[in-house]
Amino acid sequence: MAENGEEKLIAVARHIAKTLGHTDNAMTDDILQIFSNFDGRLREKLNENLNDGDDSRNGVAALDQTLKSLDRQISRYVTVDHPIWSDSADASTFLDAVDELVAAIREWTPMAADKAVTACLDRAEDLLQQCMFRLEEEFKLLMERGGADPFENTDGGGGAYVDSDDEEDNDEYDEAEIPVAHPVSDYNIIIDALPSGTINDLHEISKRMVGAGYGKECSLAYSSCRRDFLEESLSRLGFSGLQKSNAALEDDDNEVEIDKWIKAINMAVRVFYPSERRLCDRVFGYSSSTAAAADLSFMEACRISSMELLNFANGIAMGSRAPDRLFKILDVYEAVKDLMPEFEVLFADQYCLFIRNEAIRVWKRLGESIRGIFMELENLIRRDPAKAAVPGGGLHPITRYVMNYLRAACSRPTLEQVFDENVVPPVGVDRSFSPSSPLAVQIAWIMEVLESNIESKSKIYRDPALSSVFMMNNGRYIVKKVKDDELGSLLGDDWIRKHVGKVRQYHVNYQRNSWNKILNTLKLDNNNLSPNVASKSFKEKLKLFNSHFEEICRNQSTWAIFDEQLKEELKLSVNGALLPAYKTFLARFLNIQDIAKYAEKHVKFNVEDVEERINGLFQGTAVSGSGRK
Repeated sequence: MAENGEEKLIAVARHIAKTLGHTDNAMTDDILQIFSNFDGRLREKLNENLNDGDDSRNGVAALDQTLKSLDRQISRYVTVDHPIWSDSADASTFLDAVDELVAAIREWTPMAADKAVTACLDRAEDLLQQCMFRLEEEFKLLMERGGADPFENTDGGGGAYVDSDDEEDNDEYDEAEIPVAHPVSDYNIIIDALPSGTINDLHEISKRMVGAGYGKECSLAYSSCRRDFLEESLSRLGFSGLQKSNAALEDDDNEVEIDKWIKAINMAVRVFYPSERRLCDRVFGYSSSTAAAADLSFMEACRISSMELLNFANGIAMGSRAPDRLFKILDVYEAVKDLMPEFEVLFADQYCLFIRNEAIRVWKRLGESIRGIFMELENLIRRDPAKAAVPGGGLHPITRYVMNYLRAACSRPTLEQVFDENVVPPVGVDRSFSPSSPLAVQIAWIMEVLESNIESKSKIYRDPALSSVFMMNNGRYIVKKVKDDELGSLLGDDWIRKHVGKVRQYHVNYQRNSWNKILNTLKLDNNNLSPNVASKSFKEKLKLFNSHFEEICRNQSTWAIFDEQLKEELKLSVNGALLPAYKTFLARFLNIQDIAKYAEKHVKFNVEDVEERINGLFQGTAVSGSGRK
């Protein structure tokens, strides 16, 4: 209790002293000394407080002197109009002064409650800000002076890039035209964009700026220089960025632009960005205290160029879903898919995560666009009108287009991966066979839609035999395109056997609708007819045969069979059915009493004539329109 009383008494004494002598520190000390003479017990306590006050004032005075000294040193550098780093000794002295200033601020910041200390710290912060501004300026100068040409300074690829305008001497084009680099196929190269000495100098500056709390300013200084470097590098590869990705591309230019984009994104993600990541780490260091600044710098340097590349791919994905765009979109999809491991590694930190996520989103949109194209192909087939019949029952253009399209599409292994993401089979697909993959289900469904469309077109023909020839032609073409191809592997042997059976049935239908009527005229009556009745009956049958046969041959000589093997099979089949029956009929006819002398009048075709006329069938053009067979 006594101690508390003494402390209160001392506090009161000091308050009185400060109140009476607030304008004069010496007066305050004298008053405190007088108080101590009244009570010896207070002498020791008051002397301790007086000594503490002396130490504090002496410390503030020392801080003040230090700041004045540092101000004189630093002012010499922050105001010069030439780069400090042009002289290594000046750079070292300047950094030492900055270090001393930062150390002083850190040492005295815990005592900032003292007004005198706060005033000194404010001066120190102002001086530190001047230092940081100058360091930022020096940082930019070093970045700009040390920048290397990405197409000349590559490990293992020094000869890979050659400027196309190297031999031109006309200087007025130097700024207007950016040289275009020759492409490379080996991406296992690293670009050392800055000399090692410059990187060391930049590291020393970044270490001070980050340590002083100016890491964001340092990162922005870094990224503003390196961003331009990356964009120029992509321009020299021929990629024109958002100028094209947001514009409607002409079909003729689209493939050219996509080709340029593929080369650009491969160089960016496999060479430029890894090299930039390496440079960031060397400039900012690998410590935990500078990791955030390094990550931010890398993100800001790569953000615009990476988003331009991804926006181009996104523009392709969001474009028309016309079937003829499939292969262009597949090229872009494959390029992004192949680069996803690099995106995962390069853009994994907190600042870059949005770039990686955008790459994933674009990749998925491209897949959706590809699947959407197959839906559009279905719609295109359904909407193809059944207007004019194909002459001669030949191959319909829609069949040729769809089958060649599917063969080309299924030759791309990537397509199966795209459809693995969408495993729900279309409603109405034939499940009588077991497809091996979601892609197989999709292809089988398109086949069903195509067959349904072809069947509706076959109904245009008034002649059932010609309708069967039309179905046979298109069915045979479908089976032929599926066999011995990736389509066959997807659809399976059961599907092929089923459709071979369909073609065989069309063959049977053709023969029944064309030749059964003639074969019926050659059927023989029983042998009990009188010669006169038999003679009359045979003459009528022969007359009907001549009429029907001539009409069929006249009509079917213009019909078309696209497949030579199928054409021969049909002729052999007709000959095999008709010739034996005709031979038998003629033999019986010529055996009738007194008929032989009138035979030439009634027999218009002998067996050889019939065979020759059958062999002259199907001489029409089998493929309607132009294009690949």
